[in-house]
Formats: sequence, structure tokens, C-alpha cells
Amino acid sequence: MSKVIKIEGMSCEKCVAHVKEALEDIAGIENVTVDLKEGKAVVEGSNVSDEVIKEAIEDEGYDVISIM
Repeated sequence: MSKVIKIEGMSCEKCVAHVKEALEDIAGIENVTVDLKEGKAVVEGSNVSDEVIKEAIEDEGYDVISIM
């Protein structure tokens, strides 16, 4: 599984680190890439629901626009 998450509210590398760490903590996610300029994250793994991904990011204070 590979998902692209569009994220709003990231403004610096510290934001990127927070999102990356939150996503890496989710069981089933094996690889995370966060792109500040594009305002997105790409996750790879298995059996992870969109709701769990959204909650992890929003708990850090950022808005999830879409998950594809």
C-alpha cells in the first residue's frame, strides 16, 4: 500500500519532523517521506486505515486535505 496525504499547515522543517515521526509511530507503516514544499506525505506499509493516518497528523496540529 502506498498513500499520498495532502497536508496543510506545515511551514518549516520542524513541522516536517513532527508529521514524519507521528506517521512512523503507526503500526503497519514502513516508510514515510514528507515534502514541505509540496505540502504532502507519502506513506508505504500495510493495513493502515485513512482515519488512523488522519488522526495522527491532526493530533500534531496539521490539517489533512486528502488521502489518495
